[in-house]
Parts: sequence; C-alpha cells; structure tokens
Amino acid sequence: MKKDRAARGAGRQFISYYRPHRGLFALDMACALMIAAIDLSFPVVSRYAMTSLLPGKQFGVFFAVMGALVLAYLLRGVFEYIVTYWGHTQGVRMEADMRRDLFTHLQKMSFSFFDRHRTGQLMSRMTNDLFEITELAHHGPEDLLISLATILGAFAVMLTISWPLALVLIVLVPVGVAFVLLLRRRMMSASRQLKEKTAGINAGLESSISGARVAKAFTNEDYEVEKFTENNERFKRSKSDFYKSMGIFLSGMGVFTNLFSDAVIAVGGGLIMSGRFDYVGLVTFTLYVGIFLQPIRRLTSFMEAFAAGAAGFSRFRELMAEQPEIADKPGAVELTNIKGRIAFENVSFSYNDHTRVLKDLSLTIEAGKTLALVGPSGGGKTTLCHLIPRFYETDSGRITIDGHDIRDVTLLSLRRNIGIVSQDVFLFAGTVRENIRYGRIDATDEEIIEAAKKAEIHDAIMEMEHGYDTQVGERGVRLSGGQKQRIAIARIFLKNPPILILDEATSALDTVTEARIQQSFEELARGRTTIVIAHRLSTVKNADEIIVIDEDGVVERGTHEQLLQKGGMYAQLYHSQFRE
Repeated sequence: MKKDRAARGAGRQFISYYRPHRGLFALDMACALMIAAIDLSFPVVSRYAMTSLLPGKQFGVFFAVMGALVLAYLLRGVFEYIVTYWGHTQGVRMEADMRRDLFTHLQKMSFSFFDRHRTGQLMSRMTNDLFEITELAHHGPEDLLISLATILGAFAVMLTISWPLALVLIVLVPVGVAFVLLLRRRMMSASRQLKEKTAGINAGLESSISGARVAKAFTNEDYEVEKFTENNERFKRSKSDFYKSMGIFLSGMGVFTNLFSDAVIAVGGGLIMSGRFDYVGLVTFTLYVGIFLQPIRRLTSFMEAFAAGAAGFSRFRELMAEQPEIADKPGAVELTNIKGRIAFENVSFSYNDHTRVLKDLSLTIEAGKTLALVGPSGGGKTTLCHLIPRFYETDSGRITIDGHDIRDVTLLSLRRNIGIVSQDVFLFAGTVRENIRYGRIDATDEEIIEAAKKAEIHDAIMEMEHGYDTQVGERGVRLSGGQKQRIAIARIFLKNPPILILDEATSALDTVTEARIQQSFEELARGRTTIVIAHRLSTVKNADEIIVIDEDGVVERGTHEQLLQKGGMYAQLYHSQFRE
C-alpha cells in the first residue's frame, strides 16, 4: 500500500513536468498517432488492390491508390520529423526544468548537506540521471501511444481477416506481457546500481583531476590510477549486470516474436490446406503480424528506457526530498538597520553529534568593535564564526544580533549583512571582474575598480594580459595565492557589510602587502563589528579585545597589552612568533 502511494506520488510529480510543455506534447502525440494510422493502412490498401482492383482490371484506380500511398508516406516523413525534432525538444525542455529545480534546491541546502555529498555524485545526478529521465519523458508516452494504437488497430483488422489466426495472438500475447513484467523489476534494480556506480566514478574523477597537482607533488600518480581502476572495475561489473538483465530480456523477446510468426504461418497454412483461407489473406495477415510485432519491439526498447529513466527519477526525487537543515522559520523577519552587537549565550555545537567543538560558550561583541580570536587549531574559532551566518545550527543556546535571535530573522537578510573572507579562497572560473563583482552583483565597473584598489590588487590586475577581463582559470589556478586572496578581499570591500568576519584573510600575503591591506581593513572595520581569526598575532594587536580559545573553550580574554602582562597562553604564542 505504501509502495503504491509512493508510485502514485512519483507519477504525479513526473507528469507535472509535462504541463508547461503540453502544447508540444499534444503535437508529438498527434503526429505519433498519424504515423501509426499510416502504417496500419498499408496492408488494408494492399489487400484491397490485390483482391479487387487488379482482378477487376481497374488499373487507373490502382495507380491512383498507389499514388495516394506515396503521398501518405511523404506525409509520414513530415510527422516523423516533428516527432523526432519537437519531441526531443520537449524532452530537452523538461530536462532543463528538472535541472533548474534541482540546482535551485541544492542552493538552499545547508553546509552539512555538502559535507555528506561528494561533488562528482551530485554532478552525475544533474547530468547522467536527468538525461535518462528525459529520454523516458520523450520516448515513453510516444512509444506507449504508438504501440497501443498499432496493436489495437492491427488486432481489429486481423479479426476481420481471420479470427482463428487472431486467437493465436490472444494466446501468445499474455505470455509476452508476463515475461516483460517479470524482468521489469530486475532491470530497474540493475539500472539503479549502475547509476550509483557511475556517480561513484564521477566523484572519483572529480577528486583526482582537482588534486592532480598534489598527486604529482607526492609522486602518487600510480596510486591515483589504482583508485580509478577499482572504481572502474565496480562500474564495469555493474554495467555487465545491467547488460546481462537486458540480454535476457531482449533474447527472450526475440524468441517470443519469432515463435509468434511461426505459429501464425503454421496455423494459416493449416487453414489453407483445409480450404478455409487463401494465400492473399495469409499474406495480408502476415503483413499485419509484422506491424503487430513492431510495437512489441518498440516496447522492448521502451522497457530499457523505462528502467534507466525510472531509476534516475527515483534518485532525482530522493535528492529533491532532502530538506535543508537550516531554513527560515515561519514568520521570520528582515534584519535591517543593524548596529552589530553580537552575543553568544551558552552556545554548544558539535559536528554530526559526535565531537563537541563548542560547549556553553558565552561572549559579547559590542557594536563597532573588533574582536580577535586566537589559539591552537581545532579550538573552534572558525566554527564559531560559521555559526553567526547560520552555516551550521547550534546544538543549544542562542546567538543574537542587536538582541534579535538569528533564528528569528531571514537567512537572506542575515547573510546580506555579514561579509566573510576565509583562508580557503574560492574563485569561480571566469574573469577577474566577475569574481570581484560576486561581492555585489549589481556593482558598476567603477565600484569594482575602487574595491580592487582598496584590496591592493588593482595594479597587479592592470599588469595582467587582459586586465579585469583576464580569465582566472578553474578555482583561480592561473593566479598566485596572494592574488587570489586579494581578489577575495576586494569582494568584501565591494559588499561593504556592517559585520565582518576575517578568517586568516591575509594568510597568503607577504609581509609588506599584508601591512598595507591591514590598514585598509582597519579603515573598513571602523564603525563595524569585526571578528578576526589569525595565527599571525601581528594582525590582531590593535583589536579592541582578544579572546584565546582552545578545546576547553575561552581561556583568556583582554587587550593585547593585558594578555601579555598575564603571561598566559597568548603571551606564549606571541613570544614564540616574535622571540621577544
């Protein structure tokens, strides 16, 4: 019962993608019906010509009928073109709609979702799976309609020619239907496993290609080949299992259709021997047998497409059914005109309910002040900053901005007011201009240039071959680490948010450039709430307050001078860097 409801739900969701393109769908189906009608007419016309026109020496009418058949087949060519071109166009548009919906859905997902799913697997679902779905979306209804119309039409005509021979169909067709239903589930299961292995090999390829430089640096090319070979072997076995199921299906259908023709000839020959049938009738009936078998062969191809498409749509629905762990609550309000006072109240957080990163953390960052977070790696500094824009949700406690619980405001307004420059810089494949403009999509070229100047990258950009139109390559591979970091910093200058989070924002810069950008940061931070994570303590000396965090939580807090006087962890970190 539960499976039936799920199947009906899947069917309704699948049909919903036809609605925006129902005009094309109707045209496709109408042309498919006309193709079936023309195919069905040929044996009838041939029998009439052989039994009436030629014996009656009505040669003029005979050639007129033959001319009409030529015109009908020319018209059939037009219908075939429409079905092929516009039918596939409908499928492509449906594929684009599904890909749009899936991509939009992925944009809503939380960080934890992308922690669990590999990029290559998601890519496979958005490309390979959707292609199989649209092949089914186009060919499925068309094949079913043509097959049903042809089978019913041919059967009706064959009943008028010889009902004893038609009985052969009634006996054998259910056998073929039972065979199809028996193997349908096996083919769908094999197809689903194949798609999972395809997604796995795509994920491995994405990882290996992205890490090609690392592999070469560690001379691990052979290891990468071994990993690929393992994935490739699993894919090969899965593909072999699928083709095994398909081979059983196709060979079984081939045996069935050949036995079908033999049975008709045998029974028809017996009827001729007994004088109850004639040769013209048998030839005509045999022609209809060929027409009758065409949709059965078409249905054989349909079963292959159905197995692949249904498995792909099942995986599509699974992904679409996943809900973002972090979303706007009902009645969420816009966060506007903020001053920037941030408060953590007994906040605890752990990844996947395992290792606790923060425990009962309470601290307040006054509006317009700069707070620096220092301490050993793994202490939770970056995690703390990720909780403010709700990239992750707290396990307990709450975070407020100007007294507003961040869970009570819309995500869009919350994140619009927060600017982040992280140590892990990501640049999109595109131009320098496009990557800086990502800070504010509607920014003018003049504003982009001004942001680049503040980030101390304008002169370097102008020295590039195409200036701001220079392609940065995938993940910014054509730029140096410092250039990538400064472009990321230019984004934040362009966004100009009231709250800044600088997570090792100058880690890839040389000392001179870092000092120059630090002055720009201090100017940008004036009057704004700023959180700075830094291992280079020279960049946090002027912070209004410094907090030292380790795995036990906040262990020290105060100004630079106060913490040095305490002689605790901060002082040890500072002296280890500067040897004072």
